[in-house]
Amino acid sequence: MKKVHFNSEGAALAGHLFLPPNFDKSKNYPGIVVSGSWTTVKEQMAGLYAKKLAEEGFITLAFDFRNYGESEGEPRFYESPDLKKADIQHAVSFLEAQPNVDNNKIGAFGVCAGAMYTLMAASEDNRIQSVVTVASWLHDPEAVKLFYGGEEGVSEKIAAAREAKKKYAEKGVVEYIPAISTEDSTAAMFGPYDYYLNPERGAIPEWSNDKFAVMSWEDWLTADPMPTAKNLHKPTLMVHSDGAVLPQYTKTYFEQIATGDKKLHWMDTDLESPYHQFNYYDQDAEVNESVDEASKWFMAKM
Repeated sequence: MKKVHFNSEGAALAGHLFLPPNFDKSKNYPGIVVSGSWTTVKEQMAGLYAKKLAEEGFITLAFDFRNYGESEGEPRFYESPDLKKADIQHAVSFLEAQPNVDNNKIGAFGVCAGAMYTLMAASEDNRIQSVVTVASWLHDPEAVKLFYGGEEGVSEKIAAAREAKKKYAEKGVVEYIPAISTEDSTAAMFGPYDYYLNPERGAIPEWSNDKFAVMSWEDWLTADPMPTAKNLHKPTLMVHSDGAVLPQYTKTYFEQIATGDKKLHWMDTDLESPYHQFNYYDQDAEVNESVDEASKWFMAKM
């Protein structure tokens, strides 16, 4: 692995580039851009999958989206699906420029919300030859009501975001809430989600569990990736389970993907939704099966 930097709309983004074992400078390799869930940094699930996919023979890139981690961008901890979509497309540009990457074999891989950003990017970027999603978070205006307090809760959060944007524009002040909490119900993620609470898992020093920009709510809650399926003509593999988040939305998106060259890999679990979701972030059984399916897919479809 080596540290790298690239530009996305004026912001310098920091990444980790992973090379295959026994890397040969005289050869070209397929490349994959890897994206993790919302609020996360490259040292979490994106880096884990990038490392494991590199071990399967790919050159892979995990990176910090703008406003997060070691990447530039203001305001900090501002979650915007549209900006993250653009960052993925600029990550593809960076990967294309690497001397040992086969430009005709570039794929995109996304976990959880990273799947949403990846599908959005791939639906409009023909340089992405193949797509794999794992435990995809895909929502629409109805789905967000299930997680964020119904129609009233969603409206309140959007109103708060607009006020926060106004305050930032006028005074340069960013309002924050915790990213995760089991006590503060205003947190972006409110619940006993061990991955984000456990220092042995995702609660690592590089990630901030106490900061989520309130202005993010409007961008997050109004994003709707579902219509992009009809514009997705790339070979697409989706890995999911009934115990992961919003399983029917993954099935619906899959059915609407424009190409017939697609596969839905459904895993068995006894865990109820959404608790199996977090196993896909770092648990060997889910991660290794996902990597195995993804590597076979990318090798065959790029």
